[in-house]
Amino acid sequence: MNYFKHFYFLLLFLILSSGVFAQNGTIKGTVNDEYTNEPLAGVTVSIQKLNKAAVTDSLGRFSISNLAPGLYNLSFSFLGYKPKTEMEVQVTNARVALVNIVLESDAKNLVEVEVRSNSYKPEETPLSLRAIGVAEIKRNPGGNRDISKVLQSLPGVGQPVSFRNDIIIRGGAPNENRYYLDDIEIPNLNHFTTQGSSGGPVGLINVDFINQVDFYSGAFPASRGNALSSVFQFKQKDGRSDRNAGSFTVGATDLAISAEGPISKNTTYLASIRRSYLQLLFKALDLPFLPTYNDMQFKIKTKIDAKNEISFIGLGAIDRLNLNEKANNSESKQYLLQNMATNHQDNYTIGTAYKHFRAKGFTTIALSRNYLKNVAIKHFDNNEDLPKKIDYTSKEMENKLRVENSDKYGLWKVSYGANVETGGYSTDTYYLTPYSETVNYTSELNILKYGFYGQLSKGFFDENLMLSVGVRSDGSDYSSLMSNPLKQLSPRFSASYNLTSGLSINFNTGLYYQLPTYTMMGYRNAEGEFSNKKEIKYISNFHTVLGLDYNTSSNLKFSLEGFYKKYYDYPTIEYQGDTLNIANQGGDFGVVGNEQVVRLKGGRSYGLEFMAQQRLNKGFYGIVALTLVRSEFKDKHDNYVPSAWDSRYILSLTAGKMFKRNWELGAKFRFSGGAPYTPFDVAFSAEKSNWFIHPSGTYDYDQLNTLRLGNFYQLDLRLDKKYPFKKWNLNFYMDIQNITNFVYNGAPYLDVAKDANGLPITDPNDPTRWQMKTMNSESGSIVPTFGVIIEL
Repeated sequence: MNYFKHFYFLLLFLILSSGVFAQNGTIKGTVNDEYTNEPLAGVTVSIQKLNKAAVTDSLGRFSISNLAPGLYNLSFSFLGYKPKTEMEVQVTNARVALVNIVLESDAKNLVEVEVRSNSYKPEETPLSLRAIGVAEIKRNPGGNRDISKVLQSLPGVGQPVSFRNDIIIRGGAPNENRYYLDDIEIPNLNHFTTQGSSGGPVGLINVDFINQVDFYSGAFPASRGNALSSVFQFKQKDGRSDRNAGSFTVGATDLAISAEGPISKNTTYLASIRRSYLQLLFKALDLPFLPTYNDMQFKIKTKIDAKNEISFIGLGAIDRLNLNEKANNSESKQYLLQNMATNHQDNYTIGTAYKHFRAKGFTTIALSRNYLKNVAIKHFDNNEDLPKKIDYTSKEMENKLRVENSDKYGLWKVSYGANVETGGYSTDTYYLTPYSETVNYTSELNILKYGFYGQLSKGFFDENLMLSVGVRSDGSDYSSLMSNPLKQLSPRFSASYNLTSGLSINFNTGLYYQLPTYTMMGYRNAEGEFSNKKEIKYISNFHTVLGLDYNTSSNLKFSLEGFYKKYYDYPTIEYQGDTLNIANQGGDFGVVGNEQVVRLKGGRSYGLEFMAQQRLNKGFYGIVALTLVRSEFKDKHDNYVPSAWDSRYILSLTAGKMFKRNWELGAKFRFSGGAPYTPFDVAFSAEKSNWFIHPSGTYDYDQLNTLRLGNFYQLDLRLDKKYPFKKWNLNFYMDIQNITNFVYNGAPYLDVAKDANGLPITDPNDPTRWQMKTMNSESGSIVPTFGVIIEL
């Protein structure tokens, strides 16, 4: 009792004393030319809604002091340059807020500084691009500081109803996305990733290191290839150059330590490690599986001189999933124990990016390596003394070199570059299956990948009309179907016209290509042949987008976009004794693509997106996003049927308000149509010999996705309280997911009926079969999370 009494006294003291600490926050930073890196003197830096401003000195430096702790929007304006706004800069007493930005020259703005809405967008991507700030990620209700969950507030993004982080963009599969951390490509965002796809239950990236996320749901620039649905560019901040700093975070499932600061006059660092204690929580809750994840992340940056800089980054994870065999006191737990395998995964990405600035532009050279090891083992009855049903080990390794050039000559923008990669894949695959002979093969694959691109952009009619044309081409020596890069020629075109200073009409069309997965390319048949070499080729889609944007001077934006994607050459594989278009896979744990390809088929997705977004203004912010989408792929009968991602309509409402004394309250409501699913082939599943090997239902793919789940909704709330002490910051947060306790009925699962003693019951009409029953798959409960963040 004394412990709780002391705790409440401490909590009361913190609440009552939160307003008495000194309010002496400072924002410092630099402003440079985007293409030459030259410091810009005379730039006006002002704080929106506040009568405070500064002007940069001869070195491009500025400083604004005597600020109360909180979030501020900074506006940058300078004659001959496009104005820019840096949203939601966090100011505290303990740390100087560092803001280093670049401005782009503007021939239109040579006579006087133009005041206009914050509507700048790149010519290459005038639509389908959303910028997400770090404050939006951290405070997102139900997001748990996980970027994959935060994305669910945006238009075009699907709403997974399980605890996975699958990113489903405009009806595309989760493996159609690409991710870049600074200038280094990373293969996935999540722990316990699905090999051959990209989803998982927990995000991998430390959001404290992120400055901004650029999310492309279409209209990809030519510099980014091998993607069909989206591209993510995570821009990390630089480590502090003035002093060492750190933070300690305790959340519901893990704890993390981060540090940053100077190594020398020209070199800074960021570093973090995170360790989960989820396995302890799951064991206390008597759950049948016990996951543990660990990750690390770092960045070291050296500014060699005014024209040269180099960065080193790293990101890695160690994931372990073990079974809790004592948690078997219900049929649902017994079912999970029958079907889940133990899983060990290790992965990392390391890379370096060198940037050289010239008189008219800059060159970026990126060199990186990524690695994944995936091990899954399953014994009969989970008894290691019995034979294995699954024994799977696989490794994927890539080494990548990319050179990019960006130049600006007056009104013309030119970018061009090339890439070369080596890819390695190996596997020892063994698993029993009731659908064919035992799968047992060893494979090793080494391939070369290469590509090049160019893009040209220019403004017309006083830059009210912006046009951009680009082309990209990729190839691989995997097979003769892929080796000629001209067969994967990828043209793209964008146009944007300003109807008024705030209203624009935008258009993009392009043909995009993506290489099949390593699991598919490295598959060997019973004769030991790479049997998919003669079948598969680059998957492609033709993507067209048309939209309107309206921006106001109060940080309020409206957008309306219509899109159409036409898919070609999507592999159909042998699966569960039948055939299935692989576009329907990737939303579960395991491995995707390590099957025989039998043919290539097409698909399509189309829809309409609306968004109204209020960036921080007078303490309020919010997003309304509505998506109407259809996603269809051809089945084995060459008929278009709904894909696994065809949720039809998606609504997301996110809003928040900042109050006095550093209180903040946010809410997020999500509503989505039910996804389609496939019924079971009960007769086949019930055969005792089949169930012995595969104790879960086999699907009837003659009825692919003919059933549909009910609608889904969820309401999440988040409350934050910050204490800006003089030398450190203390942040408490409470996040409540599914506050209405909505219970969602997912796709049912098939199980054997059991008697009172827990023994399986034989079908009275057929002694070779078990008596079967379907069981509800319910999910959803109130999930409260309490966290503490200490910043030094």
